[in-house]
Amino acid sequence: MSTPADVQATAQKRAERALAGLQHDRGRLDRIDLYVRGIHAGPYMPRTANQEYKLLAKRAVSNFLPMVVAAPSQALSVEGYHRSGTSSDAPEWQAGWQANSLDARQAAVYRAAITYGHAFTVVLPNRVDRRRPVIRAVSPRCMWAAYTDPASDEWPLYALELPSLPGSGGLVEGVFYDDTFAYPVAADEESVTLGDPWAHGLGVCPVRRFAAQVDLEGRTTGVVEPLIPLQDRINQTVFDLLIAQTYGSFKVRTVSGMTPPLKRDPETGEPLLDGDGNPVPKPITMDSSRLLMAPEADTKFGTLDETPLTGFIASLDMSLRHLAVVSQVPPHYLLGDMVNLSAEALAAAETTLMRMVDEFKRSFGESWESDMRLCALILGEPGGMDDLASQVIWKDAESRSLSQTVDALGKARQMLDVPARALWTKIPGFTDTDRAGWGELAAQEDSAARLAESLTRAITPAGPPSG
Repeated sequence: MSTPADVQATAQKRAERALAGLQHDRGRLDRIDLYVRGIHAGPYMPRTANQEYKLLAKRAVSNFLPMVVAAPSQALSVEGYHRSGTSSDAPEWQAGWQANSLDARQAAVYRAAITYGHAFTVVLPNRVDRRRPVIRAVSPRCMWAAYTDPASDEWPLYALELPSLPGSGGLVEGVFYDDTFAYPVAADEESVTLGDPWAHGLGVCPVRRFAAQVDLEGRTTGVVEPLIPLQDRINQTVFDLLIAQTYGSFKVRTVSGMTPPLKRDPETGEPLLDGDGNPVPKPITMDSSRLLMAPEADTKFGTLDETPLTGFIASLDMSLRHLAVVSQVPPHYLLGDMVNLSAEALAAAETTLMRMVDEFKRSFGESWESDMRLCALILGEPGGMDDLASQVIWKDAESRSLSQTVDALGKARQMLDVPARALWTKIPGFTDTDRAGWGELAAQEDSAARLAESLTRAITPAGPPSG
């Protein structure tokens, strides 16, 4: 049987391995973070580039990656959680989800998971009231978790959370989690010191991974990293466009065979000479309000054509279309060329995006269900913890008109005899909280209708007796 000293030693070794894993992954995740925030590798420039070139290079950064992240994440929103066989929200929904303001905070989890490939949530009982679950979202740049099978395990073996990487000899405080304890830690660049453990009593490491895309080897991939080469290509194209626009997009006026006027000494009238003994010409001011004349008969005036910019614009358009194809984001999101599209055409244009969103819903939904079951355990709801058929309810974000949806639901009621109340959850734009009062309102309307019918029969005079 393991002694407390053995448990502490095992946790110490695991925490140090987790620190090494976090340091190993941090470089790749930091690069993704910089690109999403618009801090990109600069376009190619000559070594002798002047300050004007460098300014144009800064202005050439056209960051489309936030849109690629926002498009699927804005279509993800959980609006309910039901246990199997029920149509009402479970107790863990109110105590775990609503009490932790996850209606608003869930978006940050999706953005991080889609950006980096995965994100984490931590579910723990409150330190004061152990029957109250607390759910926190953690960036993958601040947490590393170890799995026996990273492709399919629901819960990790252990995890380390640090708000930043230790460096320059300073200590960073964080938390180490395993299936029994949560340890406060202080980490430097090479080691981790564990504090007094706190028993959370959940039986699993209370860290849940939200993986956007995970392969059979447990590797996660976000949408940003594969697009970095395309984003660099877009920046280079915009830089070349700005260079051509700045230096070559105007017609150049030329003059040949004309002797320019010379600067002369105001006292002697003799031409002024430069350091090499050559006469110094006067500057000639040229703009659209001036007429230039030359006394020499052999003088010729001409123009050099401007550099066409259409090729650069077409190249930029092509790169954006490539970005749309690889990211599965509709092209009109990036190009802004949507004109008078009907609801059906808009839905067809967003087909690939909705398929990606459906994949995210399946993955993220399983993670939220795990969190809700852990909340049920904290609440002392054994039925909720063991309910593996529970489901989160996702908001319908597909582009379709309300009239089209209601018409389809009405036909399902009339032609297929689907119960009317079973169709309430299919009406977009309403949450479970909104629908919770519909049953009572429907009952009141039925009572009012029956009362009106009774009153009508009571005051309607009877017809004349027959015969």
